[in-house]
Amino acid sequence: MRIFAIENAMKSLRIISCLIAMALLAACVTTASPPPPVRVLLIGDSTMAKRTGYGDALCQRFSAQVTCVNLARGGRSSGSFRAEGLWDQAMQLMRDGKGFSNTYVLIQFGHNDQPGKPGRSTDLVTEFPVNMTRYVDEVRAAGATPVLVTPLTRRVFKNGVLNNDLEPWSEAVRKVAAEMKVPLLDLNAESSTVVGRMGSLEADTFAMAPRPDPSVPAIPAEQDRFDHTHLGPKGATYFAEMMARLINNAVPKLGIYFAASIT
Repeated sequence: MRIFAIENAMKSLRIISCLIAMALLAACVTTASPPPPVRVLLIGDSTMAKRTGYGDALCQRFSAQVTCVNLARGGRSSGSFRAEGLWDQAMQLMRDGKGFSNTYVLIQFGHNDQPGKPGRSTDLVTEFPVNMTRYVDEVRAAGATPVLVTPLTRRVFKNGVLNNDLEPWSEAVRKVAAEMKVPLLDLNAESSTVVGRMGSLEADTFAMAPRPDPSVPAIPAEQDRFDHTHLGPKGATYFAEMMARLINNAVPKLGIYFAASIT
């Protein structure tokens, strides 16, 4: 009888122990700490910048644990961004990283590196890849994490087909990313595919200003002054969501900081 009582007591203790363990596990799950704070710096041109690009809309997608700073500026190339001292500001932020577990630096150039822009253009073979490589080296030296971004496509169609004139610069970025083992967000490939499929009429709704009245006779392509590059609110939101998906896939450690799920 006594042995039977002892066995029952031990069984009861095991059950109680299991219940306590389960309660502790539940408490750990429900009180799990949020991920540590991180910072995101956006480096690029007008297609990423405030008012004209997707950068601010992307920053808004992050949770409260992320400090997102949009340093992109219109009209800048991989060369002029540095020459004008804008890169020095970014480097200062990277060095002063107290309170952040990591700083991710997203770098996107190409539009203004193309020929025909005095003071901004860079040679595709001898300068542009060197500039992008140098950015990567300096971000790493500052203890931050570089992420390269291929340039957002322009929304220019010729004979019904998207003219992705930024592909050579995109390919140069891909090569630098592969050689230096840097995360790559291939925004050009993704955006050119999607924009090409939707066609010019829908793509024009991404612009900063509405397309002229469609009843007006068509303007020859060489005389078309409509802005096929910069983004209004609809375009900014659309491409910010695209960037969020690319980040989620290529940089999952940063992807966990999006406030909403990315599909």
